[in-house]
Amino acid sequence: MNLVFAREYERLKESILRLAGEVESRLTSTLRAIAERDTGTLLALEDLDAEIDEREVLIEEECLKILALHQPVAKDLRFVVAVLKINNDIERVGDIVVNLADRGTRLAAFPVPPLQERLMEMGRLARGMLKQSIDALVALDRHAALEVIRQDDTVDDLNAAIIRDVIAEMARGANAPEPLLLTYGMARDIERIGDHAANIAEDVVYLVDGSIIRHRSGTLTAND
Repeated sequence: MNLVFAREYERLKESILRLAGEVESRLTSTLRAIAERDTGTLLALEDLDAEIDEREVLIEEECLKILALHQPVAKDLRFVVAVLKINNDIERVGDIVVNLADRGTRLAAFPVPPLQERLMEMGRLARGMLKQSIDALVALDRHAALEVIRQDDTVDDLNAAIIRDVIAEMARGANAPEPLLLTYGMARDIERIGDHAANIAEDVVYLVDGSIIRHRSGTLTAND
């Protein structure tokens, strides 16, 4: 690795980690504001998406420049490819955080829905997955990444349970369907955050040893 490439490699790593940390922080703030029905914070968070989008584009441009100018191979190539994919997943999480803030603002206009505690539990799990996937990227820890992927089923199960309860409440003729529909949408959003965290973890595994484990989450074991 020549000196110029080494500097660009470190700059790219710093950029993707800084973006990931910012999105994780915004997710934490959004979930807290939803739980506290803090509409002021939620409204402010809705307006921050453009900054994340701009930084995502800059990171992608940096990846493409490195590929064109340095033509990296082996692990260096895997790093750039992994960053390209992780960058996209992080930006998508940023979009979902904006969706959550918007729905949370509207939900705060109603009494606390009966499913909110389960929704918040689901949010805590998905946020934990995102943090752990980023930590696995920092440490290049394959086993930590695999643990994130295994947790995705738990988030999926909570999402399915919330959706079943929403449908059951609607079938009983709920007097206020809007908060139920907002809860449904927020559960779907949080489930997608878990999916993106699992995608990042899969890319960490690829970065560490070149393994492509997409679509194998149901067959992963402690020895993988």
